[in-house]
Amino acid sequence: MRTRITELLQIEVPILQGGMAWVAEHHLAAAVSEAGGLGIIGAANAPAEWVRSEIQKARDLTDRPVGVNVMLLSPYAEEVAKVLAEEKVPVITTGAGNPGKYMEMWKQAGSKVIPVVASVALARMMERGGADAVVAEGAESGGHIGASTTMTLVPQVVDAVKIPVIAAGGIGDGRGIAAAFMLGAEGVQMGTRFVVAKESICHANYKERIIKAKDIDSAVTGRTHGHPIRQLRNQMTKEYLQKEQEGVPFEELEQLTVGSLRNAVLEGDVQHGTVMAGQIAGLVKKEQSCQEMIEEMMQEAAALMQGV
Repeated sequence: MRTRITELLQIEVPILQGGMAWVAEHHLAAAVSEAGGLGIIGAANAPAEWVRSEIQKARDLTDRPVGVNVMLLSPYAEEVAKVLAEEKVPVITTGAGNPGKYMEMWKQAGSKVIPVVASVALARMMERGGADAVVAEGAESGGHIGASTTMTLVPQVVDAVKIPVIAAGGIGDGRGIAAAFMLGAEGVQMGTRFVVAKESICHANYKERIIKAKDIDSAVTGRTHGHPIRQLRNQMTKEYLQKEQEGVPFEELEQLTVGSLRNAVLEGDVQHGTVMAGQIAGLVKKEQSCQEMIEEMMQEAAALMQGV
C-alpha cells in the first residue's frame, strides 16, 4: 500500500505509532519501525538529554527511520527542538501548539515535520508554515483531545490542504485503516493498539485494563477547564469528575493527577493512575508483537479495500 506518506517517510506501510508519554520509548518505537511502520519516541515533558539518549538507543535497535513527538507546551521544548536538529531526526511530529519557530531549523537538518491538528484552521496554518503533512486527530483518541470526531475531521482537513493527511483517533484494526483511506487519508496514526504490544514497556496491569475494556469504559476529564483528556474509567476519574461537577478549582483538580500517568504505565496503578487510552480500547483484545499487529491490520485493510 504505497501512498505519499510511505514515500515521504521512507516506510513500508502507512502506519505511524503515536508519541505517547511514558509509553513511546525506544523499544516500542524501534519495533514499530522494524515492522515497516514509523515508530515515534514521545518526548512529552522529558529533558532534552533523555530524548537524545532514546534516539541513540533506538538507532542501536534499528536502521530504519524513527521519529520523535515534541509536546510544544513542555518546559524543555526549546532544548528538545535543538537536540532533534543536532541528531537529524528524520521525522518530527508535534502537539499542543504551533511549531513555526522551529520549522526552519528542523528543515535545515533534513527533518520532515508533521504537526498533529484537531481543526481545519490549524491544518491550513501548518501547511502555510511549511509542514510536510498533518495528523488529523479526532476526539476518539486517548490523552488530550479536540472536539471533532475522526469521521468528520479527516475529510474536512483532506479537502482543505494539499499536503498528505494522516488520520488518528479511533483506529485500531484493518477496518479502521480502510475507513480512514476512504475518508481521504494517506496514512494512519495509532496509539492504544500499540500500548499492548509485546515490545511496549507498559505494566501488565495497564495492558490488561485495555484488553478487558468495554465500549463504555472511556471517560473524559477536564472539559470544564478546557483541557479534556480521554482515559479509561477508574477510581481516579470517578473522583475527578465528581469534583469537576462540584466546581472545584483547577489547581485542586490537578493535584489528583500529578504523576498519575507514570504511576499507571510503570507502576501498574490502574485504579488511581491515569490509564490513557482511546475509545478503540474496547476493540483491543490481545497482546501481540508489533510485527504481528501490523501484518494482521494491513492484510485486513488490503482485503477490504480490494473489495471496494
